[in-house]
Amino acid sequence: MEFSILYQLQGIHSPWLDRLMVVLTFLGDKGWFWIVLGGALSCHRRTRDWGIAVLLSLAAGFLVGNCLLKELVGRSRPCWIDPGVGTLVAVPKDFSFPSGHTLAGFEAAVSIFLYDRRWGLAAGILAALIGFSRLYLFVHFPSDVLAGAVLGTLIALAVHRLVRLRQHREQDRSIQKAG
Repeated sequence: MEFSILYQLQGIHSPWLDRLMVVLTFLGDKGWFWIVLGGALSCHRRTRDWGIAVLLSLAAGFLVGNCLLKELVGRSRPCWIDPGVGTLVAVPKDFSFPSGHTLAGFEAAVSIFLYDRRWGLAAGILAALIGFSRLYLFVHFPSDVLAGAVLGTLIALAVHRLVRLRQHREQDRSIQKAG
């Protein structure tokens, strides 16, 4: 069934869509866009917690998704299984499950959303488009992208909770010292 979806997506290719999908997938490569965004957010007092949550989520997701799950599951990519479908990007060498591009995007987007819904929604749309680009480019299965989105969301929620706990502990210490 997943190949059926991927083959249907091959039927919507066009030159402008090909260029757009290559650009979108580039934004997700190695999470660089989200890392830069998290770093930039960390530099400003008002958004420091957002940036810290983004960067911590990305680190956790790299360990869980890329270092652990990809190796444990060892799922082949669609472009490895059917090399007859040309790819517009270099064929990835790591395993397929979960989609690291989607994982990083949803970690960052959900982290931002938990602080600011408007900016988080914009980041979420970008994350979803990056995930879609991985299907369009025939380098991931739909379940890889879905798993990346779900796992990224769960990691961001867990990190947000940890950041909030740290903030509450610091506030409690400040109150105790003042009192």
